Amino acid sequence: MAKDKQVSVVCACYNMGKYLPEAIRSVLDQRHENIELLIVDDGSIDDTRAAVKPFLADDRVRYFHQSNRGQAKAKNKGLRESSGDFIAFIDADDLWTPDKLEKQLPCFDRSPAIGVVYTNVTRMDEHGVIIPTPKMNYYSGRISGRLLVDNFVTGMASMIKRECLDRVGLFDESFPMGIDYDLWLRISAHYEFYYLDEITYLYRQWPGQMSHNYRKRMDCAIRIMNKFLSQYPGLVDQGTVSEAWAHTYTTSANGIGLVEKKVPEALKEYAKALRWKASYLPAWKGLARLMLASLSRGKAAS
Repeated sequence: MAKDKQVSVVCACYNMGKYLPEAIRSVLDQRHENIELLIVDDGSIDDTRAAVKPFLADDRVRYFHQSNRGQAKAKNKGLRESSGDFIAFIDADDLWTPDKLEKQLPCFDRSPAIGVVYTNVTRMDEHGVIIPTPKMNYYSGRISGRLLVDNFVTGMASMIKRECLDRVGLFDESFPMGIDYDLWLRISAHYEFYYLDEITYLYRQWPGQMSHNYRKRMDCAIRIMNKFLSQYPGLVDQGTVSEAWAHTYTTSANGIGLVEKKVPEALKEYAKALRWKASYLPAWKGLARLMLASLSRGKAAS
């Protein structure tokens, strides 16, 4: 039974001494106690080491320090040091609900084909106050096609069966962002995903987070999609592939046009989207919003 198995929890951190103790406590306070927590300090220069020290008396906690090498290498360090039957993750500024593992682990017993169990999340601000969380559509089963269109798998809220990593490998260290998306796609080629409609993870949003860099994120997403399609040709039908590229370029255009207000560049991105799928409604809607915003700015300036 999965509920009796050991869970290895990987926490990669960099200059998160302010929030890390809360994250650690949320893991150690789990109702499922058969865990090991591997904290990988990726070259922090704040008080991270001091923040971890009080928890090292718990023999479930292990601490590793390395020079700053990036999140993928830090998480892979934790994975290589881990020994549990299942893998879970927590970012150093986030929190788990106390019943996270207790709820997710039994889901693996539904089918031996399930490799990943993921859940819903809620967002909080830098002070821990719950803030509105966008609604998304989530899917279970063989999800490669839907996942290629949009990464709806809730990153650090996911749990992985160890055999998945033995089969597809660890995080790809060549990507500075989107490493979870790349891993989910590779796993999806071989295993089913199961969505548990429960909130088990509290994701903290605060100014300056790396995830706000959408240009770099989009560049990585495009590289990841090309890599996946090259590795697994024919796994996803061409219609879905076209929708995926239309979605990606529309997302890029929305950011460039509506946030940066760079209209000519945004128009090129919308054109890319519509070349992939001429009937893609979100692209036409984004294009209309861009034109209206541009006209409004023009009238205001005159």
